Amino acid sequence: MRDYPQPIDLRKIRVYPLAERESLSQVDRMLVDPGQKPCECDAVALHEIQQCARKIEAARKAGASVMLLYGAHLVKNGAMRIVNRLVELGWLTHLATNGAGTIHDWELAYLGRTEESVKKNVATGTFGTWEETGRVIPLALMAGALRSEGYGRSLGRFICEDGLTLPAPASLEESLRAEPAHPLAPARAELLQAMLVHKLPAGRMEVRHPWKETSILAQAFRHNVPLTVHPGIGYDIITAHPMFNGAAIGRAAGMDFGMFGAAVDRLDGGVVMSVGSAIMAPQVFEKSTSCVNNLRRQAGRGILHDHTIYVVDVQDGGGWDWSKGEPPKTNPAYYLRFCKSFSRMGGAMRYAQCDNVAFLHNLLCVLEEG
Repeated sequence: MRDYPQPIDLRKIRVYPLAERESLSQVDRMLVDPGQKPCECDAVALHEIQQCARKIEAARKAGASVMLLYGAHLVKNGAMRIVNRLVELGWLTHLATNGAGTIHDWELAYLGRTEESVKKNVATGTFGTWEETGRVIPLALMAGALRSEGYGRSLGRFICEDGLTLPAPASLEESLRAEPAHPLAPARAELLQAMLVHKLPAGRMEVRHPWKETSILAQAFRHNVPLTVHPGIGYDIITAHPMFNGAAIGRAAGMDFGMFGAAVDRLDGGVVMSVGSAIMAPQVFEKSTSCVNNLRRQAGRGILHDHTIYVVDVQDGGGWDWSKGEPPKTNPAYYLRFCKSFSRMGGAMRYAQCDNVAFLHNLLCVLEEG
């Protein structure tokens, strides 16, 4: 019988100080001031923005969810202060992003720089191999798991509080012996293992975040607005680090999926904005909607209804008028996941071909004008 191949040993990955990386984006050059005049949109996009604002106003009056699902480019394009302003004013009740969205957010809050040359650094084996990014994010999630917090809240707290406090290994060992079947036992074991293997001392771990005011994660935590994170194993650069722990990532993301569902369950009459997220947003939303409808039917409640979905991307939507419904399989537009999945989710789906920052900036201005 042929020998089964062995996986590569990620514990042997050599990592480098984040400050040594040639970063392509700097926070002071990329931030868009929400007080400035927004970039102009074409008449079609502006009409959708105005209608979206009216729907958001109605949703907030009715106590329904207003969800912003965004991709990492929203952060790299400098829209953090615009999103934070929408959070501060109470227009958004739930935010969701992918793993990359949090990595860029954290690096900017910590170092003021983010993004690297993928092509150049893959060739040298240095893409994503950055000590601080791959160490503190998993640690923040492992510490947050002991409070039953998911990915977004754990990392948002870490940024706001400039670090965390690690428990004594002896206390984790005692808890595991006394309560081996406790729901938190796996999280306690993972943190204990990380502390012992990587020789992490108990007590306060201080990590300053000089640019925390720009962080969406931090401001969502500060205003107690759920921000859920939906990563994929192997998708994000924190995989390329000796401290990578798939179980810890999965646990945090699993908690966040449940929180995402809670927002979907309050979406009757509400609004979903999927801005620049071609994969995460439609995939997570469709599974969560199915879960919510499953639970509602068991409880004798009606399925999700009367919600409006705004999908925003720079692509042309396949040249298809999505207000007419889903195209046939013979049409290439059928294979645009970010449109097709949302068009199947009930309610009304609107597609706006627009720059993601321009859409949200103009939306903020319409909402502030009232």
